[in-house]
Amino acid sequence: MEQKKTTNVILFSGDYDKVMAAYIIANGAAAYDHEVTIFHTFWGLNALRKEHPPELKKGFLERQFARMMPRGADRLPLSKLNMNGMGPKMIKQVIKKHNAMTLPQLVEMAQEQEINLVACTMTMDLLGLRQEELLDDITYAGVAAYLADAEDGNVNLFI
Repeated sequence: MEQKKTTNVILFSGDYDKVMAAYIIANGAAAYDHEVTIFHTFWGLNALRKEHPPELKKGFLERQFARMMPRGADRLPLSKLNMNGMGPKMIKQVIKKHNAMTLPQLVEMAQEQEINLVACTMTMDLLGLRQEELLDDITYAGVAAYLADAEDGNVNLFI
């Protein structure tokens, strides 16, 4: 019996275009019957943030990080040509013009395809993020869990 192929992505970046590429690759791999995991760490966690998280009691530094970081996939900046927020608006217009999927739609598709979306718990602690602030139905784990998945992975990417 043939073992199922696996694709593992470490999503470190919080840039719209890089996160979009990660989700396009992940969804494509899932469509080719790969078991796929996206391990969101540091700024990549912003793709999992709820647009309207519940009010939580936090310390000063946690509140500052929460204010500075974008809330959700649709609010991420571009890696190049961000131009004070004009770049993301322009790329979204191009996406709409070409009837391509938006980043929030790609995240939703990943969940529908049962891609394992993992939030790095160590980074969550460092940035003061809590489970209530992130999307529902995701996994929480540390680097050891990622390494266990990646050890036997057919494809391992760092974005």
